[in-house]
Amino acid sequence: MKHRWLGIGCIALTLLLVAHTGRGQEAQSKRSSDAQTGRGPYARIAIMRALDGHGVEWEEGYIRHLDWHRRVKDPFNWYSYSVWASTERQRWIIYATFGHTASSLNSPILPADDERDNLLNVLPHAQFLGNWIYEYLPSLSCGNGHGVPTPVGRAEYTTVDLKLGSVKAFEAALAAEQPRLPGETLWYRLVVGGEQPRYIRLRPRVSLAVILDERADQSLPEAVNGLISKFTVETLNLRPNMLVNVTPEPQ
Repeated sequence: MKHRWLGIGCIALTLLLVAHTGRGQEAQSKRSSDAQTGRGPYARIAIMRALDGHGVEWEEGYIRHLDWHRRVKDPFNWYSYSVWASTERQRWIIYATFGHTASSLNSPILPADDERDNLLNVLPHAQFLGNWIYEYLPSLSCGNGHGVPTPVGRAEYTTVDLKLGSVKAFEAALAAEQPRLPGETLWYRLVVGGEQPRYIRLRPRVSLAVILDERADQSLPEAVNGLISKFTVETLNLRPNMLVNVTPEPQ
């Protein structure tokens, strides 16, 4: 089955996604401050893996830690994806929160208690391998305006490292192609946490079959080929039991 967004123009898709995420915002705002729930372009994206021989303990501990976030009524959305197809990161976990202002990222709920619970439940069983802040780029994307992905079963995750001095040309080439994007396509630029310039592209899709059917859309405009130093495509599985303030879409 083709992805249900195929054939819908990017403008129409954006309007539908804005309506969908807007309803979620209304529910969250009843229990959190403006500083924590303000919608903006920033995403925190991090990655960890279970220590060898600790897979079961890590998963149980991480689920307990996410339950802590629910109990204290953390207003942030927390996504968790397992890396499924990858050369180096298979079975690692990408966890992320999207759609933040700088102020909301600066105002996490009970940070000391969060760290204490993390040390108790997760750190003994996991290795943390990266933590980044990205900025969503709506002019390059087809999405809901704040870079909050639709929580469907799979996602294609592309990392693009550029040569120095190529940012303007790269973004201009992608912006020119933006009206022709065939489905939800979210571009983010690295702000802090690693070597720059780096971009990621997230394309949520309902199944692996859809990702494979759309494999021709993985490539970027030919105009950017000479600007790229590294291009990596991975696939992710959404983990429904590892979400906070995120309701998976029906399959």
